[in-house]
Order: sequence, then structure tokens, then C-alpha cells
Amino acid sequence: MSRVFVGMSGGVDSSLSAALLVEQGHQVTGVYMKNWTQDLPGMRCPWADDLADAKRVAVQLGIPLKVYDFQAEYRQRVVDYMIAEYQAGRTPNPDIMCNQEVKFRLFLDTALSDGAEMIATGHYARVYHDASGASLHLAADSDKDQTYFLYRISGQALSKTLFPLGELKKT
Repeated sequence: MSRVFVGMSGGVDSSLSAALLVEQGHQVTGVYMKNWTQDLPGMRCPWADDLADAKRVAVQLGIPLKVYDFQAEYRQRVVDYMIAEYQAGRTPNPDIMCNQEVKFRLFLDTALSDGAEMIATGHYARVYHDASGASLHLAADSDKDQTYFLYRISGQALSKTLFPLGELKKT
């Protein structure tokens, strides 16, 4: 089996993805991506709670957990993009940009240079690997499908990606 770095937010979906990969026999490392830590007026940023949850899950699964600090890149590639788009009168989708620029570019590149062979996330989508490459496909659970937010991910990135929840129903 392969060395898989799983993006772990501390939530149910990414935690289940890590658990499924451990169960399948992969050598799993959890990675918490520290993208944003600033409180906003009237809103406390829960990043420390999310990291604590990811740590608890990693301990339960018996896997290491790393923290990748992507705050500067997230601000530049997602937040600044979003603000510029609003200023230009357009309606941006920061989730699409975060997936394209942070999760499936920056996280992927960092994980591969850190020893991973593949990455995985808790997205509801499927990726098919074959001789011609990799392609994105709808999740089995059409109510939870997230391919809309993943459509700009390159085939090269998909060839190094696993979506363990793609065949499952959220229920």
C-alpha cells in the first residue's frame, strides 16, 4: 500500500477518510492545513479547536499528524482573489479557488516533497485512475457530491489523489 497524507480538518468527513485508508492498509499521515487563524468582528475563528479535534482523531487512529502553515498563501491565493473579484463586480467562489490553489496544488506539492505518494481528502467525489491518467467523477451520494468545487483540479493532481468517501452515502 502507499504512503498517503490525508488533509484532516478535524471534522467527520476527513476523519472518516483517514480511518478508511488506515483500514485499507495504507501508511497514513494526517495533515492539518492551517489556512486561517484570525478572528473577525463578531466571529471567533475555531482553528485551534479544529486542530485539537484532528489531533484526537490521529491519536485514536494511531497515525502521525503534521501541521502545514499555509496562511500567507491562502490569504494571497484565496482571500485576495475573493476581494478583487467582489471589487470587480463579480461573484467569486472561494471554495473552488481554495481547492485549486491550496488543497490540490500547495498541499499536494508539500506532501509529495515530504514523502507522500498520494494525498486524500474528505470530499465526496470519485477519481478514476487508468492508463491514460485520472479523471473526476460524481460521488455516489448525489446529495453530497462536491465535484462542482473540484472541477478546476488538474489531471496531474487527480492522479495523486484519493477520495475515500466517493463511493459512500453521507448517512
